[in-house]
Amino acid sequence: MEYLDGLLWLLLMLGPLLILQRSLHREFQAVFLLVTRRSDISLALFSLLFFPGVLLHEASHYAVARLVGVQTGRFSLLPRVVPAPAGNGRQQRASRLQLGYVETARTDWVRDALIGFAPLLTGGLFVAYAGVVQLGLGALWSSLVEHGPGGLLDVLPELYAHSDFWLWFYLIFTVSSTMMPSASDRRGWVPIVLGVVLLLSATLLAGAGPWLWENAAPQLDRVLQAVAMVFGISVAVHLVLLVPLWAVRKLLNRLTGLEVV
Repeated sequence: MEYLDGLLWLLLMLGPLLILQRSLHREFQAVFLLVTRRSDISLALFSLLFFPGVLLHEASHYAVARLVGVQTGRFSLLPRVVPAPAGNGRQQRASRLQLGYVETARTDWVRDALIGFAPLLTGGLFVAYAGVVQLGLGALWSSLVEHGPGGLLDVLPELYAHSDFWLWFYLIFTVSSTMMPSASDRRGWVPIVLGVVLLLSATLLAGAGPWLWENAAPQLDRVLQAVAMVFGISVAVHLVLLVPLWAVRKLLNRLTGLEVV
């Protein structure tokens, strides 16, 4: 249907991005652990690799919190392992790795949602700038949308012509891999989503549906297409790294005779 392209592309890119992020993080951790044989050194290397993205993520939380008048506490960019809460019976949740954090005071759900959304906004803007302005990945995205995977072969050679290609590639990777909101970042989103759904439902019941479709839908579709492009760039970068990294991990498994569980 008309004006649904942006939503469809967004849904098509979001799922693979989340899966690729987790897979790539696991592969990096496994490779570092197989090479160093020490969990503390592998944790340090992993944290150093993603430091630019973590810095932008936590700085976004901090800046928006101060902007909306929410008091902040400790600010840390040092990694730590957060113990899992005690499980019931045989169910035991695994500990999780936290690369950084910002403590904020309790506040209302509107400001809470804004603080939680900040890293996705700043990270998305950076990926769009680095990918489209610096590397010209917008042409890659347009070629994929219009001609499918076969059209990528016509655009890829031009990307490597940039003298600082690998620098921007690395920054896109580390920022896009850390920009997604955590569970704590999303805690204020539920009331916002419910409010939007109720408002939209009331508007449709009032008979304003055709007006919204003709006037608001085109603008929303353009926004969603822009977001989908950011996610698409992120998916491409993660996919390019995941395949060789998986091969390196498999090679290390054979050479060392060890498996990371």
